[in-house]
Amino acid sequence: MPRHFTHSQFEHFEFEAVPLNRDIFLMDERWLPEWEGAYLKFFDGGEYQNVGYISYAAVRSATTNALEISWYPNIFDRFHEVTVVLPRDAFVVCIDVYDYDEKPHIFVKSEWLQALHLRPYSAFALIDAIGVKQALTQGRLSGTKLIALRDRIDQIADATPGVAFVSFADSLLLKANWFVGQYDSEVSYSYEPETLIRLFPQVASAYREVLGMSVYATIAQGVNEYADYSLLHRSTSGAHISLNSLGLPFAQLLSIDEAARGAIRSGSHRPYELYADELFFYSLRFKYSFDKHAQPSASYSVPMSSLPGKYYCTSADTILSNLDFNPIPARKKRK
Repeated sequence: MPRHFTHSQFEHFEFEAVPLNRDIFLMDERWLPEWEGAYLKFFDGGEYQNVGYISYAAVRSATTNALEISWYPNIFDRFHEVTVVLPRDAFVVCIDVYDYDEKPHIFVKSEWLQALHLRPYSAFALIDAIGVKQALTQGRLSGTKLIALRDRIDQIADATPGVAFVSFADSLLLKANWFVGQYDSEVSYSYEPETLIRLFPQVASAYREVLGMSVYATIAQGVNEYADYSLLHRSTSGAHISLNSLGLPFAQLLSIDEAARGAIRSGSHRPYELYADELFFYSLRFKYSFDKHAQPSASYSVPMSSLPGKYYCTSADTILSNLDFNPIPARKKRK
């Protein structure tokens, strides 16, 4: 294989030394020769020709084995950021053309980039009832009421295709899969986190009217390690049910819940209805006039990440009253 990027205008970065916390482009390795050739012609005075397709990203941390990356699958009609990991064996080369005001390009293995764009992702809301232990000790939770609640949740679930409802103990997990897509595939961008917010008042009403209890929720979105398009898995007999869920966003639900409980006990903030991870919160389609960064927030420890985390404290009414319901512009394929 011939050597690439030997021209002095190309700046190379080793894996552990890639630029951090600045805009970069991820690019399929198959575009590498053509991209290099376009710049070599440009260096010789020719007109630069755009080559290939890019994915917007920023590297947040680098270890000997992997890069932790903020990937931006949508920056056009919402600010959608997802934390992903680029393993060393999927890294090809990182090149900058600094004198020509180019952003660093990280060329990656085709299989890794294709999986990034075509795999299923998930958004979760973990809804918990408040005061269950006290109600149990006081005998206020009858089997009849619990079945009535289950029936109400069934009604909401039946009217909401594309969202899985899983009840366990005093919790209800909502799960929605979404996709990013790629220019040469039939998969389309399908991220609609607002659906989970719209469902919360319906679920809250069911708990309040049937059990006389309030609820709160923690919410997150991102990579789901299950490469399965199904929301849930059921064995042939029905005796085994899998949530098909493993990864950062699912772990974030519990970490945010723990942090919020601790903050309430210490008086750092009052109880709220919703606790949303910052990446989920920022990805909502808010009105331009709504200052999302000014909303109450608190820090928490993000599992499996070297980055500090933040969750926003809010309510369904605050979010729903500030969403932008204008039609989303048609998404175009971009180079």
